[in-house]
Amino acid sequence: MLLEGSGPEWAELGDAIRRFRMRLPLLRLEDFGFRADVEHPLEEPNDRLRYLHSGVEASAFLSRVDGSVYKFFLPREEKQVGSVFGFRAGDETALQAEAELGGYRGLLEKLLLIHALGGMATEVVAITTEGILVAKQVLGEPLPQGEDMSGSLPAGLIEIPSRFLRANRDHPRLFFLRDQPWLVADLHARNFVRCSDGRLRVIDLVAAPWPVASVDAQIRTWIDRVRQDPAAGALVGAHDDEL
Repeated sequence: MLLEGSGPEWAELGDAIRRFRMRLPLLRLEDFGFRADVEHPLEEPNDRLRYLHSGVEASAFLSRVDGSVYKFFLPREEKQVGSVFGFRAGDETALQAEAELGGYRGLLEKLLLIHALGGMATEVVAITTEGILVAKQVLGEPLPQGEDMSGSLPAGLIEIPSRFLRANRDHPRLFFLRDQPWLVADLHARNFVRCSDGRLRVIDLVAAPWPVASVDAQIRTWIDRVRQDPAAGALVGAHDDEL
């Protein structure tokens, strides 16, 4: 960087950028076997990657070399990528959470949450010159569409009383990552796979930091209590089934 000689803060920024690039290299789509001379390279045949499917956030491909799944998260409107939750006051509940376009930070945090929940091994391998974030996952066996996951969710997820929050994604749950509360949801069957050892592992979800500062005192009190006792009910001294 030309500005690195302008002062210690610029030199520190340049060093941080170089360290970041060592962890997350900047590659081209051609480095993954896609053609450079077409308008929509991800839609063209690829000798190295076999197309699997596309979702709201990413297109998935199976490596013909190592059998891994490569997910290409394409930026959308105004360089937004992935999905996160936005919060607003609910009509019949304290909070209503709705999925919306996210950013790179939210996407990386989502992948961190998958790891924290014991999900499928995931590695962020690159970002392309087009702004596409590329993640690599171990291949697993998909579950049947519509299979009930309510009894098979990862450990550590806490059910949220309906009086506190409703979401437009399946199985909204509270999860503490590094002691910070998160809303985690979209935990339907197609976001799980079965591994070779028979275990179920999550491969995708939608999440957002819980808006602690913007919620009422009763919710903040409940969050403090379930941090210590995940089975704590919405009200002190009462189980949710009794309300």
